[in-house]
Amino acid sequence: MTKTFKLEELDCANCAAKMESAINNMPEVASATVSFMTQKLTITTDSEITNDLMKKVAKVCKRIEPDCRIIY
Repeated sequence: MTKTFKLEELDCANCAAKMESAINNMPEVASATVSFMTQKLTITTDSEITNDLMKKVAKVCKRIEPDCRIIY
């Protein structure tokens, strides 16, 4: 399953790259892309994208860019 989410307050292209790398290292995620230009996060998994997974992704994003929010 692939789903795209809007990001708010993503202020740094380097932070976007760090988020993408960290999310891609999560075992539940097949692939992820974070676009600084479009302010979007696209996640692909082998199963359904659950609230539990999104909480983990949000925690990773907050650690790298504290003001960033995922809209879903």
